[in-house]
Amino acid sequence: MLPLIAAALSPLVKDLFSNGLNLLGNAVLAKGKAKVEETLGIKLPEEGKPLSPEQAAQLREAQFEHEERLLELGIEKEKLSLEGEKVAQDAVTKRWEADMLSDSWLSKNVRPLALVHTFIAFDLLLIAALFGKVIPDGYLSLVGSLLTTMVAAYFVGRTVEKGIDLYQGWKQTKGE
Repeated sequence: MLPLIAAALSPLVKDLFSNGLNLLGNAVLAKGKAKVEETLGIKLPEEGKPLSPEQAAQLREAQFEHEERLLELGIEKEKLSLEGEKVAQDAVTKRWEADMLSDSWLSKNVRPLALVHTFIAFDLLLIAALFGKVIPDGYLSLVGSLLTTMVAAYFVGRTVEKGIDLYQGWKQTKGE
């Protein structure tokens, strides 16, 4: 688990994950401690109190007994995440469409110009490095990250959005 994500987790969720109670941990992340306790009829430990071996064993048994419902809670979390991503992609598309409807040449071309500029900056840094110029790693890392993000947003983002639209259209034709 990434250190930044681990630091943001509550002690209870960290404890659940560290004791192999991933389904319970994900359910608490998705729905909250109170909802999980209510839905499954179990009592989770208080925040900040470490799990005893006995509690971990009891929770493992409860996780096993309620595995199907815990998986459903995890699926609900993923659905919400996908819906959030779709909303974000739609907002980006609307901004891009608004830019294209604008009378301003700059607003219509700012993204392609920024992408070309970043490619040129990256190429210049590489050429300078080929001729023995010492380029600080931070510069290459920064420009490389910018380039990766911009290419992903410019090309991949639109492709993913079209894929989601096609999938949703397919689901509707199947009657789901």
